[in-house]
Amino acid sequence: QQQPVRRLDADAQGAGQQAQHETGGDDEHVEQHDVLESERVTGVEHHVGDEDPGGGPGQGEGQRHATDQAGRHQRQRQGQGKYRDVKLATKQAASLETILDQMTEAEAKVLALIIKADVQGSQEALVQSLQKLSTSEVKVNVIHAAVGAISESDIHLAQASKAVIIGFNTRADAGARKAAETAGVDIRYYNIIYDAVDEVKSALSGMLAPEKREEITGLVEVRQVFRATRIGTIAGCYVLEGVIKRSSRVRVLRKHIVVWEGEIESLKRFKDDVKEVRGGFECGVSLKNFNAYEEGDQLEAFDVTEVARTL
Repeated sequence: QQQPVRRLDADAQGAGQQAQHETGGDDEHVEQHDVLESERVTGVEHHVGDEDPGGGPGQGEGQRHATDQAGRHQRQRQGQGKYRDVKLATKQAASLETILDQMTEAEAKVLALIIKADVQGSQEALVQSLQKLSTSEVKVNVIHAAVGAISESDIHLAQASKAVIIGFNTRADAGARKAAETAGVDIRYYNIIYDAVDEVKSALSGMLAPEKREEITGLVEVRQVFRATRIGTIAGCYVLEGVIKRSSRVRVLRKHIVVWEGEIESLKRFKDDVKEVRGGFECGVSLKNFNAYEEGDQLEAFDVTEVARTL
């Protein structure tokens, strides 16, 4: 009963081989290409034709070796890619932290110092007194403090870090003096701690941003609004008090609420440009980037002055 089945299988196999021979083996190549393509996409190793019909190693074994090697290379590339991604992410995080630190430090101005003293007690007392001068805007950064004479290595460090050297009851040797003169390094000598602290305090005060103070100089009322095609919109005004100057800044007040602040474009008396107009006189005012005047608006003229600050 089994022999007819085998004969039918053999006949079917023979017919299939004949058909494959007639089509030039195209189906086999297509199938093999599909299998290899699926292996490349899924990463699954599937060996086609591991051995030749004679039972010995043949083309199938070479294919398997090539596939194994390709798989190992792919896994290696994947591992290297993951390691590279992790390393890059770590570097980016560190760079971000560095940027944030730099942004924080950029908000405060820093005075770098190198301190050399005659004894350890004087050095520590001077460092502590100077560091107490630091604020949120200016900081004292003691990059090096030691006991002994000022040496050439101190000069080189000061040059590299743009620091000022403070010598307390100590001096620079001949080589250090020559190096400091060549490099342009500033060396300050003191024998009283308070003198050193006061001078550093003055230097830090000079690093502070000046305080801006505002002084209101005049008040002007808009009596009429003129609109011209060539010159734009001009407010016909009357100076109620004080003086309005061409260089002044102005706030537009509407029912005592600030609606705009900026600079004056032009200031006129009749058709003439003027530098200022005092109280009790009329004038024409044009403001930069503002033309929405309304009758009854008030223009508050003010000046801003900068005042030096101290710690």
